[in-house]
Amino acid sequence: MDSEDQETSSSTSSCSSYYCSSYEDQPLVLAVDDNVIDRKLIERLLKTSSCKVTTAENAMSALEYLGIGEDQQNTSTSKASKVNLVLTDYCMPGMTGYDLLKKIKESSQLKEVPVVIMSSENVPSRINKCLEEGAHMFMLKPLKLSDIKKLRCQVMKRRH
Repeated sequence: MDSEDQETSSSTSSCSSYYCSSYEDQPLVLAVDDNVIDRKLIERLLKTSSCKVTTAENAMSALEYLGIGEDQQNTSTSKASKVNLVLTDYCMPGMTGYDLLKKIKESSQLKEVPVVIMSSENVPSRINKCLEEGAHMFMLKPLKLSDIKKLRCQVMKRRH
């Protein structure tokens, strides 16, 4: 754990009242990344921050999980309606995180779900394009525990 993470974990967060101990109160995050190492790291960080996590290895799998795949005619499943946040990589084969963001924002059932785009590349035009399309936030990889705690805090505020 680096010093920034230690500092974050030892200090009391301004939103500590949003941390809930029961499993039902844990936000469900759909984490989408084609890189298995990045996906496992993100999953571990989210679980450390008391989040429930579902992972997908690409945008098409994420759309299927959310119930907005091409054959599902934009209908939300009961699982998808419980998703509190979608955290997706930008660069993925087939369909980018930006394309996934657009599909989610076009869905009447899911357009209110926050989508956070992450990338290892700091490209201002890409960041602006994602934010203009409705991304809640753009984060640079590799994510740290402090990033996840900040995200979780914002997600819990939206739920209350």
